[in-house]
Amino acid sequence: MMLRMLRFFCVISTLLLSVCAFAQQDYIGKFDVYTGYGYLQSPSINLAERGMHLQAGFNPKKWYSMGFDYSYFDGNSSLIPRYLTSSLQSTLGAQLKQLAAAGLIPPSFQLSVPINSQTQTFTFGPQVNYRRFKHVTLFIHPSLGAIRETATPRTQGLDAVTLAIVHNLAPAGKKTDWTPFYGFGGGLELKVSHHFGVNLTSDFVHDHLFNDVLRGRNTVRMSVGPTFHMGRNIVQ
Repeated sequence: MMLRMLRFFCVISTLLLSVCAFAQQDYIGKFDVYTGYGYLQSPSINLAERGMHLQAGFNPKKWYSMGFDYSYFDGNSSLIPRYLTSSLQSTLGAQLKQLAAAGLIPPSFQLSVPINSQTQTFTFGPQVNYRRFKHVTLFIHPSLGAIRETATPRTQGLDAVTLAIVHNLAPAGKKTDWTPFYGFGGGLELKVSHHFGVNLTSDFVHDHLFNDVLRGRNTVRMSVGPTFHMGRNIVQ
């Protein structure tokens, strides 16, 4: 899905760049609002989530912006031992060997816990804009903020051993964590009119949610949707 979105906008932006050359933009509104469909992927735990992305900002100058960024995602995965911290892998491995030796589980037993994940991100900061093309704005920004995630094990149909491990790791029936993240991002806007455009944005960040259970992970976010410009024209 991410590759399809990226290919589409690369083709469109290449066509526009070839047409518009270096004609500069004659309207840059003081304020911008963006909302769109978002896709969040954490490959190290095989987690893919879908949701929405919202941005609101203002333009003090033509070349930079300041704004707030929020996104919400929902998705599913299955936790297996190799996603866990090294110490937790060792502990669970020793316990499972003991259970297998006692004949309580088969030697081929594979631990897997289905989970539902709900993730929110919060960011505030600057963005650098390149506006030398009349119909395309390119931008880059640091991705520094906080991420909140709630992971809920889906226990229906699990065996007794897996249920006991889930209860030990998440006695409340779910786990919620906050942590900072850091990375970088960027994208482009295809300007349809003075007050309307279509954005493609992506971010690559690192975080360490649930550090008592999981290893640190890298996460990629991509989103696409309409953007609206309003307010005084700062070009004039």
